[in-house]
Amino acid sequence: MLLEINNLYFSYSKERPLFQNLNLKFDEGRIIALAGESGCGKSTLLSLIYGLLDWESGDIIFDGKKLMGPKGNLVPGESQMKFVAQNFDLMPYATVAENVGKFISNINLTKKKETVAELLEVIGLEEFSNVLPKYLSGGQQQRVAIARALSVLPKLLILDEPFSNLDFPRKIELREKLFRYVKQQNISLIISTHELQDIIPWLDQIIILQNGRLIQNGLPEETFKNPYNSYVAKLFGEVNIFNEIEMADFQISKFSYHPKEIKTSENGFEAEVLESRFAGNHFWNKVKVKDKELIIYTDSRIGGRVKISFV
Repeated sequence: MLLEINNLYFSYSKERPLFQNLNLKFDEGRIIALAGESGCGKSTLLSLIYGLLDWESGDIIFDGKKLMGPKGNLVPGESQMKFVAQNFDLMPYATVAENVGKFISNINLTKKKETVAELLEVIGLEEFSNVLPKYLSGGQQQRVAIARALSVLPKLLILDEPFSNLDFPRKIELREKLFRYVKQQNISLIISTHELQDIIPWLDQIIILQNGRLIQNGLPEETFKNPYNSYVAKLFGEVNIFNEIEMADFQISKFSYHPKEIKTSENGFEAEVLESRFAGNHFWNKVKVKDKELIIYTDSRIGGRVKISFV
């Protein structure tokens, strides 16, 4: 077990505690998403794990050792861990390459240069090697900070919303290279996100928080197919939610259906098509069935009246 959180209690104010008796376990060598809406406690939990905040009671155990937090550490943070938060703390007058190589020993300069080049390739900034951080965008600075954190091969890398400043093409490129690299190096990764659908192919585990409470903790496929509640279901993107009366009316066995899980068919419930819009690799449709509006995805534009079934 790489990391354990036992009976953790933390509050910003005594009237309203954020975490009460929080218990979590993180296995080694896994990519774990910490998910939930803004304000659910994701960033706070990451700061507690890394030792930037003190907690009232409970234990955080990393690699078999009880962590002490800021009270027990003169310098904030923990060895064998690296944390890339929303402030990147780059050296302003050092180049991108110098920032990435900041923590790498100078004993073997050839090896250091090779490692920096490899990490710049992982983050897709090879051509910016000699550029100063002030000439980079926020997303590029974030990628430099990630490469610098990877340079020491930590046992645990913690990333707080690492793709939030990236445009879509860069996000696609970085996530694959980053996740492949940490797997190859056996680095454990905890990544906070509110966009699960962007990274789910790479995840080993999903932990979901709501207002400081642990709502669900499991495998990605299980969490996607069997969300604990509508809050969890909505974290995976657009979804149709049904109450108990509607479930009985539609004769369905679960309360949430993603748009791809509702198909047009020869047999089924009759639906009126309210809208049908081109959405890239599918058509986005709003249909009305039994006075309930549903979102469904189809391969071609639809109109008029259709029949739908649940899969």
